[in-house]
Amino acid sequence: MTIDTSGWRAQTLHRREEATRMRRRIFDRAVVLLGLPIVVLGGCATAPSERASADVTPFGLVQVAARTEPRQLDAAPETRILALDPDRISEADVRTTLASAPAPRIVLVHGGVVGVYLLMESFAKFLVGMGYPEAKIRDPHDGAYSQNPYGSSERLAGELAWYYEHDAMRPMLIGHSQGGMQTVKVLHELAGSFGDRVAVWNPVTDRREERYTIVDPITHVEKPVVGISVAYASVVGAGGVEFFAPSVWNMAGRLRIIPDSVDEFTGFAIAGDFVALTAPGGATSADEYRPNGTAVVHNVNLPSSYNHVFVPNTQHLADDSRMRDWINRYETAKAADLSNLPEGQNDNVLWAAGVWHDIKKHWCLEAQRLIRARQLDAAPASQSAQLRETTGD
Repeated sequence: MTIDTSGWRAQTLHRREEATRMRRRIFDRAVVLLGLPIVVLGGCATAPSERASADVTPFGLVQVAARTEPRQLDAAPETRILALDPDRISEADVRTTLASAPAPRIVLVHGGVVGVYLLMESFAKFLVGMGYPEAKIRDPHDGAYSQNPYGSSERLAGELAWYYEHDAMRPMLIGHSQGGMQTVKVLHELAGSFGDRVAVWNPVTDRREERYTIVDPITHVEKPVVGISVAYASVVGAGGVEFFAPSVWNMAGRLRIIPDSVDEFTGFAIAGDFVALTAPGGATSADEYRPNGTAVVHNVNLPSSYNHVFVPNTQHLADDSRMRDWINRYETAKAADLSNLPEGQNDNVLWAAGVWHDIKKHWCLEAQRLIRARQLDAAPASQSAQLRETTGD
């Protein structure tokens, strides 16, 4: 299914003058022309993560959070969390209910041009401003907000397995541009598309562990890294000239195929995106992401006024209380009403709102899954076995 929002461009409250649009197009093309050699050269290197943020300092809070078992909840918060509708999470639900619950790890993968990590940092700060725990976004080793798209996809898959084993909540994975290519590649790593073994990688020490299995924190059964799934993944602007990077040549024929290593996936395309090579009318059926099994896959076309490079620049949206309210009421791009979008800077609001809706949803679902698993563990053996048969866990 494709949701097309490109026709809503005329409804936005702040239309740009034609001259401004022209200047931006010229700037966009300059960015691509200057950045393409960097993409190619960057893909040839086996560089470590471009650790995001000029203000990265030893981030003890994140390290503590990564080593800590998921917190136990009292009966009252558990009841409130279980009563939530995952598809309709309000700001009050986030601030007063989900804030008391554990949260899944979110791994952000930035684009491939030098300096673009700052834009994914903006998105990370948007998430924090909307109420997501910062410690569950920043890297536990060095405090970075996002990962390098040219790093090892096998390493990142091993990290996701480690996070699941320690948090008892399946992570979420979000990629921009070249980082979107890496995101889908990681899903294929977890699905076994490139091999039947992936080593666990400890993100706190940033070292490989000499094992290829984890103990599932929900079922308490040992299982291989290959076959583990993440709760949610999303990409924006993936494909096109990004295939010039040698690190993703093995994604030819795989990029648009979403394996069962994710529950729900949303692929965003920007109409007329000259980096991802999207048609002026938006992604066609040939460009759509599609499942090869049970994954729920959505395709969303963003307006051509959105900029491939700058779409993650969203921190400003969380700084405006009226904009936060609009975003928290958002459910789907098809149902979004731009006529009541608050006045003010609203660049990239459709992308930010769509991803935030899905993050809230899977934060809620993972918290509910964890609570039910703990309730099963605490129940008498006969009752627990019966309940597990009912829930499928």
